[in-house]
Amino acid sequence: MTGRQRIPAGLLARHLRQQGELGGDPIFLSDLRARELMELVEAARIRSEGAPGHAQESGGPATPKGGKPLEGGPRSSGRAVTSPPVDPIRPPTAPGEFVGPSPEGYEALRAEALACTRCNLAETRTNVVFSDGTPGARLIVVGEAPGAQEDKTGLAFVGPAGKLLDLLLGSIGLSRGSSAYICNVLKCRPPGNRNPLPGEIEACSPFLARQIGLIGPEAILALGAFAGHYLSGRELSLGQLRGEVYSYEGVPVVVTYHPAALLRNPGWTRSTWEDLQLLRQVMDGA
Repeated sequence: MTGRQRIPAGLLARHLRQQGELGGDPIFLSDLRARELMELVEAARIRSEGAPGHAQESGGPATPKGGKPLEGGPRSSGRAVTSPPVDPIRPPTAPGEFVGPSPEGYEALRAEALACTRCNLAETRTNVVFSDGTPGARLIVVGEAPGAQEDKTGLAFVGPAGKLLDLLLGSIGLSRGSSAYICNVLKCRPPGNRNPLPGEIEACSPFLARQIGLIGPEAILALGAFAGHYLSGRELSLGQLRGEVYSYEGVPVVVTYHPAALLRNPGWTRSTWEDLQLLRQVMDGA
Protein backbone atom coordinates (compact mmCIF):
# COMPACT_ATOMS: atom_id res chain seq x y z
CA MET A 1 0.00 0.00 0.00
CA THR A 2 1.19 3.50 -0.75
CA GLY A 3 -0.72 5.21 2.06
CA ARG A 4 -3.47 6.43 -0.23
CA GLN A 5 -6.96 6.16 1.15
CA ARG A 6 -9.18 3.59 -0.51
CA ILE A 7 -12.45 5.16 -1.67
CA PRO A 8 -15.54 2.96 -1.98
CA ALA A 9 -16.68 2.63 -5.58
CA GLY A 10 -20.13 4.00 -4.87
CA LEU A 11 -18.80 7.13 -3.18
CA LEU A 12 -16.29 7.66 -5.95
CA ALA A 13 -19.00 7.42 -8.59
CA ARG A 14 -21.14 9.94 -6.74
CA HIS A 15 -18.17 12.25 -6.32
CA LEU A 16 -17.39 12.09 -10.04
CA ARG A 17 -20.99 12.88 -10.88
CA GLN A 18 -20.88 15.97 -8.68
CA GLN A 19 -17.54 16.96 -10.21
CA GLY A 20 -19.29 16.91 -13.55
CA GLU A 21 -21.97 19.17 -12.10
CA LEU A 22 -19.43 21.75 -11.07
CA GLY A 23 -18.44 22.20 -14.70
CA GLY A 24 -21.76 21.75 -16.44
CA ASP A 25 -25.52 21.57 -16.04
CA PRO A 26 -26.92 20.97 -12.53
CA ILE A 27 -27.03 17.35 -11.32
CA PHE A 28 -27.94 16.80 -7.70
CA LEU A 29 -27.86 13.68 -5.57
CA SER A 30 -30.96 13.25 -3.46
CA ASP A 31 -29.00 11.70 -0.56
CA LEU A 32 -26.04 14.08 -0.32
CA ARG A 33 -24.52 14.06 3.17
CA ALA A 34 -22.57 16.69 5.05
CA ARG A 35 -19.20 14.97 4.62
CA GLU A 36 -19.69 14.63 0.87
CA LEU A 37 -20.84 18.24 0.64
CA MET A 38 -17.65 19.40 2.31
CA GLU A 39 -15.57 17.28 -0.07
CA LEU A 40 -17.37 18.83 -3.01
CA VAL A 41 -16.89 22.35 -1.69
CA GLU A 42 -13.17 21.70 -1.55
CA ALA A 43 -13.29 20.36 -5.11
CA ALA A 44 -15.14 23.49 -6.20
CA ARG A 45 -12.55 25.67 -4.49
CA ILE A 46 -9.72 23.94 -6.32
CA ARG A 47 -11.50 24.26 -9.66
CA SER A 48 -12.20 27.94 -9.10
CA GLU A 49 -8.69 29.06 -8.16
CA GLY A 50 -7.71 31.89 -10.41
CA ALA A 51 -11.38 32.92 -10.79
CA PRO A 52 -12.01 35.24 -7.81
CA GLY A 53 -15.53 35.18 -6.44
CA HIS A 54 -17.65 38.10 -5.33
CA ALA A 55 -18.86 39.12 -1.91
CA GLN A 56 -16.86 40.03 1.13
CA GLU A 57 -17.53 38.72 4.59
CA SER A 58 -16.75 42.02 6.28
CA GLY A 59 -16.57 45.60 5.18
CA GLY A 60 -18.19 49.00 5.32
CA PRO A 61 -21.56 49.86 6.72
CA ALA A 62 -24.78 48.59 5.26
CA THR A 63 -28.23 50.08 5.65
CA PRO A 64 -30.25 47.71 7.83
CA LYS A 65 -34.01 47.64 7.74
CA GLY A 66 -36.06 46.76 10.76
CA GLY A 67 -35.29 43.05 11.15
CA LYS A 68 -35.22 41.24 14.48
CA PRO A 69 -34.81 37.68 15.70
CA LEU A 70 -38.01 35.64 15.72
CA GLU A 71 -38.96 34.81 19.28
CA GLY A 72 -38.83 31.10 19.87
CA GLY A 73 -37.41 30.46 16.41
CA PRO A 74 -35.41 27.30 15.78
CA ARG A 75 -31.67 27.28 16.32
CA SER A 76 -29.08 25.27 14.48
CA SER A 77 -28.63 21.88 16.10
CA GLY A 78 -25.47 20.93 14.25
CA ARG A 79 -27.12 17.67 13.16
CA ALA A 80 -27.65 16.84 9.53
CA VAL A 81 -31.27 16.60 8.47
CA THR A 82 -31.90 13.51 6.38
CA SER A 83 -32.35 14.17 2.71
CA PRO A 84 -35.70 15.74 1.82
CA PRO A 85 -37.43 15.08 -1.48
CA VAL A 86 -36.79 17.78 -4.06
CA ASP A 87 -39.46 20.43 -3.55
CA PRO A 88 -42.70 18.44 -3.88
CA ILE A 89 -44.83 21.51 -3.25
CA ARG A 90 -43.97 23.58 -6.31
CA PRO A 91 -42.93 21.48 -9.31
CA PRO A 92 -40.86 23.04 -12.12
CA THR A 93 -42.80 25.37 -14.34
CA ALA A 94 -43.24 24.79 -18.04
CA PRO A 95 -41.54 27.23 -20.45
CA GLY A 96 -43.39 30.52 -20.32
CA GLU A 97 -45.48 29.51 -17.31
CA PHE A 98 -45.50 32.03 -14.48
CA VAL A 99 -46.22 30.89 -10.93
CA GLY A 100 -45.94 33.49 -8.20
CA PRO A 101 -46.55 37.25 -8.39
CA SER A 102 -48.71 38.73 -11.12
CA PRO A 103 -46.76 38.90 -14.38
CA GLU A 104 -47.78 42.51 -14.90
CA GLY A 105 -46.52 43.75 -11.54
CA TYR A 106 -43.34 41.72 -11.66
CA GLU A 107 -42.43 42.71 -15.21
CA ALA A 108 -43.13 46.36 -14.43
CA LEU A 109 -40.70 46.21 -11.50
CA ARG A 110 -38.09 44.43 -13.62
CA ALA A 111 -38.41 47.02 -16.41
CA GLU A 112 -38.00 49.81 -13.87
CA ALA A 113 -34.84 48.21 -12.49
CA LEU A 114 -33.34 47.63 -15.94
CA ALA A 115 -33.68 51.34 -16.71
CA CYS A 116 -32.56 52.55 -13.29
CA THR A 117 -30.22 55.55 -13.00
CA ARG A 118 -30.64 56.20 -9.25
CA CYS A 119 -26.90 56.02 -8.51
CA ASN A 120 -23.55 56.28 -10.27
CA LEU A 121 -23.32 52.53 -10.83
CA ALA A 122 -25.59 53.08 -13.84
CA GLU A 123 -22.61 54.71 -15.56
CA THR A 124 -20.23 51.77 -15.14
CA ARG A 125 -22.44 48.68 -15.42
CA THR A 126 -22.73 46.46 -18.47
CA ASN A 127 -26.05 44.93 -17.42
CA VAL A 128 -28.50 45.34 -14.59
CA VAL A 129 -28.60 42.00 -12.77
CA PHE A 130 -32.18 41.74 -11.62
CA SER A 131 -32.44 38.06 -10.66
CA ASP A 132 -32.28 34.44 -11.67
CA GLY A 133 -34.38 31.44 -10.71
CA THR A 134 -38.15 31.23 -10.56
CA PRO A 135 -40.45 34.04 -9.41
CA GLY A 136 -42.81 31.36 -8.09
CA ALA A 137 -40.31 30.55 -5.35
CA ARG A 138 -40.51 29.14 -1.85
CA LEU A 139 -37.11 30.68 -1.04
CA ILE A 140 -35.43 33.97 -1.93
CA VAL A 141 -31.63 33.90 -1.84
CA VAL A 142 -30.05 37.35 -1.44
CA GLY A 143 -26.37 38.16 -2.00
CA GLU A 144 -24.42 41.40 -1.94
CA ALA A 145 -23.95 42.65 -5.51
CA PRO A 146 -23.18 41.29 -8.97
CA GLY A 147 -19.62 40.32 -9.88
CA ALA A 148 -17.89 40.50 -13.24
CA GLN A 149 -19.57 37.42 -14.74
CA GLU A 150 -22.99 38.51 -13.53
CA ASP A 151 -22.46 41.98 -14.98
CA LYS A 152 -21.55 40.37 -18.29
CA THR A 153 -24.50 37.96 -18.44
CA GLY A 154 -27.20 39.90 -16.59
CA LEU A 155 -27.94 36.84 -14.41
CA ALA A 156 -27.43 36.48 -10.67
CA PHE A 157 -24.92 33.98 -9.28
CA VAL A 158 -23.23 32.50 -12.32
CA GLY A 159 -19.69 31.15 -12.41
CA PRO A 160 -18.04 29.05 -9.66
CA ALA A 161 -19.88 30.69 -6.76
CA GLY A 162 -23.20 30.21 -8.54
CA LYS A 163 -22.49 26.55 -9.24
CA LEU A 164 -21.61 26.04 -5.60
CA LEU A 165 -24.82 27.80 -4.56
CA ASP A 166 -26.78 25.39 -6.77
CA LEU A 167 -25.04 22.48 -5.05
CA LEU A 168 -25.81 23.88 -1.60
CA LEU A 169 -29.48 24.40 -2.46
CA GLY A 170 -29.67 20.94 -3.96
CA SER A 171 -28.37 19.44 -0.72
CA ILE A 172 -31.63 20.51 0.99
CA GLY A 173 -33.91 19.67 -1.90
CA LEU A 174 -34.23 23.12 -3.51
CA SER A 175 -33.17 24.51 -6.87
CA ARG A 176 -33.23 27.76 -8.81
CA GLY A 177 -35.17 25.94 -11.52
CA SER A 178 -38.20 25.17 -9.38
CA SER A 179 -38.14 26.64 -5.89
CA ALA A 180 -35.51 29.37 -5.41
CA TYR A 181 -35.34 32.98 -6.56
CA ILE A 182 -31.86 34.50 -6.53
CA CYS A 183 -30.95 38.17 -6.41
CA ASN A 184 -28.69 40.73 -4.69
CA VAL A 185 -29.07 43.83 -2.55
CA LEU A 186 -27.47 45.82 -5.39
CA LYS A 187 -28.54 45.22 -8.98
CA CYS A 188 -25.40 46.71 -10.55
CA ARG A 189 -21.77 45.70 -10.12
CA PRO A 190 -19.58 48.04 -8.06
CA PRO A 191 -16.36 48.70 -10.03
CA GLY A 192 -13.66 46.22 -9.14
CA ASN A 193 -16.10 44.32 -6.89
CA ARG A 194 -15.57 46.90 -4.15
CA ASN A 195 -17.92 47.03 -1.18
CA PRO A 196 -21.31 48.67 -1.77
CA LEU A 197 -21.53 52.25 -0.57
CA PRO A 198 -24.31 53.30 1.82
CA GLY A 199 -25.84 55.61 -0.81
CA GLU A 200 -25.91 52.78 -3.34
CA ILE A 201 -27.68 50.47 -0.90
CA GLU A 202 -30.18 53.21 -0.07
CA ALA A 203 -30.90 53.80 -3.76
CA CYS A 204 -31.16 50.15 -4.76
CA SER A 205 -32.64 48.32 -1.78
CA PRO A 206 -36.25 49.38 -2.56
CA PHE A 207 -36.08 47.05 -5.55
CA LEU A 208 -35.21 44.15 -3.25
CA ALA A 209 -38.01 45.08 -0.84
CA ARG A 210 -40.50 45.06 -3.71
CA GLN A 211 -39.16 41.76 -5.05
CA ILE A 212 -39.69 40.16 -1.65
CA GLY A 213 -43.14 41.68 -1.36
CA LEU A 214 -44.22 40.49 -4.81
CA ILE A 215 -42.93 36.95 -4.48
CA GLY A 216 -43.97 36.36 -0.87
CA PRO A 217 -41.49 33.55 -0.10
CA GLU A 218 -41.63 31.13 2.81
CA ALA A 219 -38.10 32.14 3.84
CA ILE A 220 -35.06 34.23 2.86
CA LEU A 221 -31.44 33.05 2.84
CA ALA A 222 -29.01 35.97 3.24
CA LEU A 223 -25.51 35.31 1.89
CA GLY A 224 -22.67 37.29 3.39
CA ALA A 225 -22.36 40.28 5.67
CA PHE A 226 -24.06 42.98 3.58
CA ALA A 227 -27.19 40.95 2.87
CA GLY A 228 -27.17 39.73 6.47
CA HIS A 229 -26.96 43.27 7.86
CA TYR A 230 -29.71 44.59 5.63
CA LEU A 231 -32.18 41.75 6.11
CA SER A 232 -31.60 41.14 9.83
CA GLY A 233 -31.35 44.82 10.74
CA ARG A 234 -28.30 44.08 12.89
CA GLU A 235 -24.75 45.39 12.47
CA LEU A 236 -23.02 42.28 13.81
CA SER A 237 -20.26 40.09 12.46
CA LEU A 238 -21.37 37.24 10.26
CA GLY A 239 -20.35 34.75 12.93
CA GLN A 240 -22.64 36.51 15.41
CA LEU A 241 -25.54 36.69 12.94
CA ARG A 242 -25.48 32.97 12.20
CA GLY A 243 -27.61 30.47 14.10
CA GLU A 244 -30.63 32.73 14.62
CA VAL A 245 -33.85 33.17 12.68
CA TYR A 246 -34.69 36.80 11.95
CA SER A 247 -37.74 38.41 10.39
CA TYR A 248 -37.87 40.76 7.42
CA GLU A 249 -41.39 42.13 6.95
CA GLY A 250 -42.72 38.94 8.50
CA VAL A 251 -40.59 36.57 6.40
CA PRO A 252 -38.09 34.34 8.28
CA VAL A 253 -34.45 35.08 7.46
CA VAL A 254 -31.43 32.78 7.91
CA VAL A 255 -27.93 34.22 7.45
CA THR A 256 -24.91 32.25 6.24
CA TYR A 257 -21.59 32.58 4.41
CA HIS A 258 -21.44 33.61 0.77
CA PRO A 259 -20.50 30.75 -1.61
CA ALA A 260 -17.55 32.78 -2.88
CA ALA A 261 -16.25 32.92 0.69
CA LEU A 262 -16.58 29.13 0.98
CA LEU A 263 -14.45 28.71 -2.13
CA ARG A 264 -11.73 30.71 -0.39
CA ASN A 265 -12.29 29.26 3.09
CA PRO A 266 -13.60 25.67 2.97
CA GLY A 267 -13.26 25.48 6.76
CA TRP A 268 -16.58 27.34 6.95
CA THR A 269 -18.41 24.56 5.12
CA ARG A 270 -19.69 22.73 8.20
CA SER A 271 -21.09 25.98 9.60
CA THR A 272 -22.83 26.62 6.28
CA TRP A 273 -24.23 23.10 6.34
CA GLU A 274 -25.68 23.75 9.79
CA ASP A 275 -27.22 27.01 8.55
CA LEU A 276 -28.86 25.14 5.68
CA GLN A 277 -30.35 22.62 8.12
CA LEU A 278 -31.76 25.54 10.11
CA LEU A 279 -33.23 26.97 6.91
CA ARG A 280 -34.78 23.61 6.02
CA GLN A 281 -36.31 23.36 9.49
CA VAL A 282 -37.84 26.81 9.07
CA MET A 283 -39.27 25.90 5.67
CA ASP A 284 -40.60 22.59 7.00
CA GLY A 285 -42.39 24.46 9.77
CA ALA A 286 -40.31 23.03 12.60
